[in-house]
Amino acid sequence: MHRVTPDGAVHIIRRRGDTLEAGALQPLAEGAPIHGEVVSLRPRENCPLLCDVDVLYKPPAEAKAGESSSSPSPSSPPSRAARRKGPAQVATAEYRDNWDSIWSNKKSSGALN
Repeated sequence: MHRVTPDGAVHIIRRRGDTLEAGALQPLAEGAPIHGEVVSLRPRENCPLLCDVDVLYKPPAEAKAGESSSSPSPSSPPSRAARRKGPAQVATAEYRDNWDSIWSNKKSSGALN
């Protein structure tokens, strides 16, 4: 840890394996989106500014970033958005059936009721 900003973010330098990364830690806030990993820090006894990191949650996008293949795996089905063309379907079959019964061009038999 090397700096704390007025909004509570802690700027850090993290070692993962043989690489060093610069980043920022922010406290979780209810209702706020999560950007990046959720981690837990355990300060070391001999140096409290040096912490061990436990990753509690890693977003799927970051999990896939480490993979070398850029194409989706054959075992995973394509997403629904990838299978459909055009806008999302918001009308149900019942809605469409009722719409047709009200607005269809069928001629009435002449009886009012």
